[in-house]
Amino acid sequence: MTDSNAVRSRKAGAKRERLVVAAAHVVHRQGVERTTIADIARAADVPVGNVYYYFKTKDELVAAALSEHTRQLELLTERLNRLPDPRDRLRGLIEAWVSQRDVAARYGCPTGTLAVELDKRDDGGLDAEAGKVIRQLLGWVEQQFHELGLPEPDGLALTLVGAYQGMSLLANALRDPSVMDREGARLLSWLESLDAT
Repeated sequence: MTDSNAVRSRKAGAKRERLVVAAAHVVHRQGVERTTIADIARAADVPVGNVYYYFKTKDELVAAALSEHTRQLELLTERLNRLPDPRDRLRGLIEAWVSQRDVAARYGCPTGTLAVELDKRDDGGLDAEAGKVIRQLLGWVEQQFHELGLPEPDGLALTLVGAYQGMSLLANALRDPSVMDREGARLLSWLESLDAT
């Protein structure tokens, strides 16, 4: 590959990455149905006509947004995995959720709200992709409870992730970020109260 081809390839990759990140943000804030390809192009600072070089349809952009949610989850869990204690990892997860209180109060959970919206569509397919992101989170949380030696780590994972989805939904419905603070503190107390048997 010549130097000019390598530069073009890097620029194209950067442009595609900007579109993916923009799709995740815009779809979270506006929802799938209200978002246009032009909205995403504008947010990514990419001419609308160039979008079609990377993504042929809006659904391909929504799928890319879901892949960005997966990437963000992986970055978070990789960072948390550096902590030696699984309870500290779970604390860090809860603290990360609470740190997004203002976003949650305005738009809800990025993946949860998208999963609900996609489930209402007749064509299907993308709702299952959103479910994969949530299953990945559940699996990681379950592994932490398993490492703590707690019984029924799968049930504890459902409880924790379900509580997060609930507090995000309530913070959004009430437009009250303090819901995240209060419920996050309650989850931290609950986590501390769990003992291996």
